[in-house]
Amino acid sequence: MLIDTFKRKIDYLRVSLTKQCNFRCQYCMPDTPDDFFDNTAISLPKLLEFIKIAIDNGITKIRITGGEPLLRADIAEFIAGIYTHKNDVEIALTTNGFLLEKFAKSLKDAGLRRINISLDSLKAERIKTISKRDALPQILRGIESAQNVGLGVKLNMVALAQTRDEICDMLEFGRERGILVRFIEFMENTHANSQLIALKSSEILETIASRYKITPLFKEHFGPARLFTINAKAKDGRAYAFGIIAPHEDDFCASCNRIRLTSEGVLCPCLFYQDSVNAREAILSGDKEAMSALLKQAVFNKPEKNQWSGEELKVSERAFYHTGG
Repeated sequence: MLIDTFKRKIDYLRVSLTKQCNFRCQYCMPDTPDDFFDNTAISLPKLLEFIKIAIDNGITKIRITGGEPLLRADIAEFIAGIYTHKNDVEIALTTNGFLLEKFAKSLKDAGLRRINISLDSLKAERIKTISKRDALPQILRGIESAQNVGLGVKLNMVALAQTRDEICDMLEFGRERGILVRFIEFMENTHANSQLIALKSSEILETIASRYKITPLFKEHFGPARLFTINAKAKDGRAYAFGIIAPHEDDFCASCNRIRLTSEGVLCPCLFYQDSVNAREAILSGDKEAMSALLKQAVFNKPEKNQWSGEELKVSERAFYHTGG
């Protein structure tokens, strides 16, 4: 079992498979050249050996991220390797959905349980503006394919001023399909478009309250989202629920159970905290004892709070496409 110095049980590992992405989203990597290639990514079989050690030390949930993880051609074999090692580990994935139609069935067959899909607008031109890709039809087909093969689906929408008028429409899109929508506060970073205007959680709730009656539910246990219901029913007949992820709020870190592993083998105890533990050489050499020790060191180093907390607005210098967001 992995316990940090603030008595939090760390049982969730987010693994970035690549820094590469086929989108150039305004809030993440808009100025990265289109021909960018991740030449430092560790092979998936090597990453798998580290993940096995993490599972043996108490990790019970693995989330696969990027960049865009579906750019790794052997991703289904990688997931199958995790599932074979311990088939009760929850395996999830975050994707922009562009390639999901092609991969959904093989991912599900390999052992993937849940998938989070980024969908920042329901309007094709806005998706093109935000991501620099004409991608909405492919994303929508990917969502449908994921549901058709039986994957649990959530939608993530980064809340921006330019898409505020779509927040309620996105709720309806999710409600009609039985999908939880989570609105995410923009996380300030030096790699994003500096002209972006983001919405705070209070503004998201204010927008939704203009159409629906909102009832707070509970904070997702050991998860980043605060959950609410609206006075409209989901497909299962219950009040439809949505989530808000607000990293700027003081309680965001209190139940954090996560650490992150980058594609180049760096362990990040916190998304917005510059401290990290370099496990690259141990992973490449297959040194199991060193990998285990470095994992425990990263947990020991985990701070109480991220650096977004407090009154002074801070901007991260970390590229989130390196750490998986």
